[in-house]
Amino acid sequence: MDLENILLTGGTGFIGKHLLQCLVVSKYSVITMSRDRIKNYPNILCDFSKDTIPGDALNSIDTVFHIAGFAHDLRGDISKDKYLYQKINTDTTIQLAKLAAQSGVKRFIFVSSVKAGGEAVNGQCMTEEDQREPEGVYGKTKREAELKLLEIGRNSGMFVSIVRPSLVYGPGAKGNLNLMMSGIEKGWFPPLPETGNRRSMIHVDDLAQALMLVAGNENANGEIFIATGSEPHSSREIYEAMCFVLGKSIPKWNVPKFFLKFAAVTSLSVKYKVDKLLGDEYYSSEKLKSIGFKAQRTLLEMNETSF
Repeated sequence: MDLENILLTGGTGFIGKHLLQCLVVSKYSVITMSRDRIKNYPNILCDFSKDTIPGDALNSIDTVFHIAGFAHDLRGDISKDKYLYQKINTDTTIQLAKLAAQSGVKRFIFVSSVKAGGEAVNGQCMTEEDQREPEGVYGKTKREAELKLLEIGRNSGMFVSIVRPSLVYGPGAKGNLNLMMSGIEKGWFPPLPETGNRRSMIHVDDLAQALMLVAGNENANGEIFIATGSEPHSSREIYEAMCFVLGKSIPKWNVPKFFLKFAAVTSLSVKYKVDKLLGDEYYSSEKLKSIGFKAQRTLLEMNETSF
């Protein structure tokens, strides 16, 4: 990208904070759009759960990085938050893209999720071609937004590119990774067995670089890219890496595999947790590599960042 004006949504979140710093270090002019003001940066206040995006918000903007989304990992009855998934992940994304096209924005980069491609299949390395029906409301709303964005791009001529990150790690990561790290640090998370499962992950620094690469590559127009690190890891390898980062010795014992298999048949909720912990979520980023991407960070650098 040449030196341009950039609008970034989701700048207060885990990925957004890192991308913001990456863009600023690279000397781009960045305006943020978020529900909370970000100090030291031009900011447009907009709560995507209830506000309409201001009509002049994209005046003089060349590139949009749309990171903001609703990503609570809920099971069972999601009726309470279903509106927010639809409003934030789909409706607001479409509204922002239409406004971008009308305002003459050149490029629109959308951070989606591998969940938009459907559930991963054990034993299979999933690619962009392996499009299955998304299983949860999160994946479904992301996929709906993807399809509409690609249509807007085709009809308007605006450059549109979509990046589907695998599990993102790094300092400040939330969700299950943070819970696991905290549990190991406090001593209540048990040592996992080696099952040989494969989980794709990407460091937040590498993801920020991937997003900038996609935005600046004309071959990325109208394309979807999966973003992963250099290699997948088993859940045991993730556990040991966290022990290393925390400076804790790796226990000489582990929870037996048969115990976890037995626990999984006791209830659907336990089975879901065991499957999430020990199942495959394995993805290929060969398509992203074909336009020049190369992951730099390793799992042992999960608490390090350049920004």
